[in-house]
Amino acid sequence: MTRAPEINDALDTSSLRPWIDAEARAAGFDTVGVARVADVSEKTADRLAEFVTAGRHGDMDWMPETAVRRGHPSRLWPEARTAIVLGLSYAPDQDPLAVLEDRWRSVISVYAQGRDYHELIKPRLKQVARALVAKTGAEVKVFVDTAPLMEKPLARLAGLGWQGRHTNLVSREHGSWLFLGAILTTAEIAPDRPGDDHCGSCSRCLDVCPTKAFPAPYQLDARRCISYLTIEHKGPIAREFRPLMGNRIYGCDDCLAVCPWNKFAAAARETQLKARPETDNPPLAELLALDDAAFRQRFAGTPVKRTGRNRFMRNVLIAVGNSGDRDLQHRIVPLLDDASPLVRGAAVWALGQLVNPAELAGIAQRARVTEHDADVQQEWDAVLQ
Repeated sequence: MTRAPEINDALDTSSLRPWIDAEARAAGFDTVGVARVADVSEKTADRLAEFVTAGRHGDMDWMPETAVRRGHPSRLWPEARTAIVLGLSYAPDQDPLAVLEDRWRSVISVYAQGRDYHELIKPRLKQVARALVAKTGAEVKVFVDTAPLMEKPLARLAGLGWQGRHTNLVSREHGSWLFLGAILTTAEIAPDRPGDDHCGSCSRCLDVCPTKAFPAPYQLDARRCISYLTIEHKGPIAREFRPLMGNRIYGCDDCLAVCPWNKFAAAARETQLKARPETDNPPLAELLALDDAAFRQRFAGTPVKRTGRNRFMRNVLIAVGNSGDRDLQHRIVPLLDDASPLVRGAAVWALGQLVNPAELAGIAQRARVTEHDADVQQEWDAVLQ
């Protein structure tokens, strides 16, 4: 939290709105809006409580632990009066779903192909916040999505867009491709008009979901979401979802990419958010060879690194199993001796999709002698049935 020595009581806060626009642009943001904290509806907290009570958060234990504070900004910081919500476009310059047809390649979500957005946005938020303190003397706090603040409802209230049927923010100018950050402040600033819902009767985002993760429009069951399964979920992925994942190894862009409002979104200006060679949907064969050190080196500075090598390799092996490429089986076999049971179990499943039953039985006879993990043994039982 930052505070200037004294507040400029004579400041006309009505003049702050165009000044905020200019500061946001100077910091590199593509859009900005202002909302009154008092206008945040308690229904937001109610919907979060329903989501958690239904267990739709899966094993994201931090959600129920922070639900009370997350439900309303005033519970996080009672003195806050205004929320300034800022957006940075990461719109791709080509169709991110086209690579789904190249089963020999991996698919990494657009947002994770460049530099970690947390590291990119937070310094920019602080830049705007420091300028606000200098101008008003008000107190400020900055938030990216690691803090218990629900930015999407705030962004709608601040006029940046609306929460679409896929539960993500949709902008008329930037489509479904906005990173969000927020500044809470004690300054009283005139709010913008909240965003109106322009989804109409469109259901493309719901219909395209491979795992049917939307029980109803504007509702998500994270337990069925490929983004959750490949990033947040810690254990083996349920067998029913594995074939549906295709070659998606980190996140899923399907519901975002089919949004009709994307046609108005220009490709992201921020070069650090564009795909790097090591994250631009590399061949699966390359990724099978990564040990922990190589994984950390390859994905340093990207969101992918946060998942860790073992979960990442679990995802890669599922994609390999879905690839139909029998030539990859020789790269899978060494992973049956991997130190991680999570990796070994996924390797078993991948072999089960690619290897003929007689050869698979021979591999199993050798590998099971030294396998002491119950989950991995269950994977063997399943593929040998």
